[in-house]
Amino acid sequence: MKRNVPLAVLVILSLAMVASCSPTDTGGPPQDAPRDSPIELEGVEIREYEGADLSAIEDFRENSIAGPQQVDRETYLLSIGGLVGQPTEYAYSEITSGLPAYEKVVTLDCVEGWSVTILWRGVLVRDILEQVDVQPAANTVILRAVDGYSTSFPLDYFYDNDILLAYSMNGVVLPAERGFPFQLVAEDKWGYKWIKWVEAIELSDDEDYQGYWESRGYSDTGDRDKSFYDGN
Repeated sequence: MKRNVPLAVLVILSLAMVASCSPTDTGGPPQDAPRDSPIELEGVEIREYEGADLSAIEDFRENSIAGPQQVDRETYLLSIGGLVGQPTEYAYSEITSGLPAYEKVVTLDCVEGWSVTILWRGVLVRDILEQVDVQPAANTVILRAVDGYSTSFPLDYFYDNDILLAYSMNGVVLPAERGFPFQLVAEDKWGYKWIKWVEAIELSDDEDYQGYWESRGYSDTGDRDKSFYDGN
């Protein structure tokens, strides 16, 4: 199932759309939702990159299912399992220092009606998958978060695209409010597919798996150029 996909130029400005991450409930987007309180950053945030203006880290709205999660860097493990020949657990530093790092400017569009354009730094999900011997029967990647959130993607989404598992934004370490230790930068997908606080990646043959919002009527694909709500 593995494919050798040439790397594209990894500094990409994804076009922002008028739209829109995961809603706070299924009754529709909130009106005039308040911004988060100021958060403490580990480093100095940058607001411009190669001529592109960046959104501020504080421009996000808090809309997670259980509030910001506090993850201990020293004891954290990212587990990779399911249909793999070598189930593995990685410490935080093994991901951030043990794999090639890439940067992209990518826009997150939330279904609540707001957008942010951020410089993300992280590792390619494809590079992680290549370490664990993905089995031929696998066709789906399920990601799970510390707070119980989950979502999924076709395996080819990661082989055919340079998708980041990010650990830095705008030049600083992801703060807890933004998904430390890792957030998926799910390019061309609505924000509810951008799972935060990632703690497990499972390879599966269940193409019909539905994550937290998908099981509540939101689109399984989450394609940003289509409606996010299936109404099922």
